[in-house]
Amino acid sequence: METKRQQKFGRQIQKDLSDIFQKEFKMLFGNGMVTVTEVKISPDLSVARCYLSFLLIDDREAVMDQIELQNKAIRNALANRIRKQVRIIPELSFFIDDSYDYADKINKILNRPI
Repeated sequence: METKRQQKFGRQIQKDLSDIFQKEFKMLFGNGMVTVTEVKISPDLSVARCYLSFLLIDDREAVMDQIELQNKAIRNALANRIRKQVRIIPELSFFIDDSYDYADKINKILNRPI
């Protein structure tokens, strides 16, 4: 169970990362779009697990590799936005959020004729 502080910090990181991906790192995705669906913060606020959803991107793994290569630059861009508000800039870990794909799969199974 996350504390209110973790939840609030996670929402702030989510908002800032979404803005960073849309404005500063748009060249990584071409015509596609990346959405930060959720951010989970460790209790000491030093690690952020960021879950990403992709729209109009065929090769998600290649995009994730590019994001991992740019992790330091993304963290630096985040630091420039939140450095006056926090003591520690969290380490960023990125994961593919496949909950939309899972929900779509379940929906197709439920709508399949018997």
